[in-house]
This record gives sequence, structure tokens and C-alpha cells, in this order.
Amino acid sequence: MIKIFSRTIFIILGWISLLLGVLGAFLPLLPTTPFIILAAYFFSKGSKKLHQWIITRPYFGPMINEWEQHGIISIKAKLLSCSMIIVIFSLTINYVDVGRNIKTIVAFIGMSVILFILSRPSNKGRKQI
Repeated sequence: MIKIFSRTIFIILGWISLLLGVLGAFLPLLPTTPFIILAAYFFSKGSKKLHQWIITRPYFGPMINEWEQHGIISIKAKLLSCSMIIVIFSLTINYVDVGRNIKTIVAFIGMSVILFILSRPSNKGRKQI
């Protein structure tokens, strides 16, 4: 019973992530790549059939396979993701009325995510950009 429930949750989270990723292809401030990779992860935990479906899509499949097999994030995806993180997090830090502690946490999270993205290889033969 618990296994069926958790698989259902993973499938729902996969569809939500996929939807956000598709929206990110059309909305300038919403990143596509992280949401699509996240959708593939959730589908892999919830449904082998859905995971197979997403990795065979012509647009998303190669990106997901590169991540799953080699931990690769393309240079284009890195630049776009890091740019969007900087823009969105800067707007949050500068214009959202919250305490300094919250702004510090937001800045730390943004920098941590950027460092993680930049630490991933861009090509099979290279360690990082």
C-alpha cells in the first residue's frame, strides 16, 4: 500500500516538474533543464514506462540521457540556468520585504546551486567548464 502511494506521489511530482519544464521553454525566467531532469528522476522512481517515455522524447531525451549517464549539463543550459538564478534571486533579495537572515539564506542557496551547476562536466571528456 505504501509503495503504491509513494509511486503515485513520484508520478504526480514528475508530471508537475515536466509541466514546469515545458512552461520554462516559453517563459523567459523559468528554467527548463532542471525541471525536465527532475521529472525524469521522479518518473524513474514512480514508473519505468513514463521514465522510458521521457528519455525517448526528441527534445528532452538527449539532455536527460547525458545527465543520467555522465552527469553532464551542457554549456548552454549552464549559462541559461545560472543567468536565471542570478536574475531571480537578485530580484528576490532586492525587492522582497523580508529580514536580512532570509536574504542571506536565499543568497547562499543561489550561490550553492550555481556552484553545483558549474561543477558538473559539460562534455564527456572534461570535468567542468
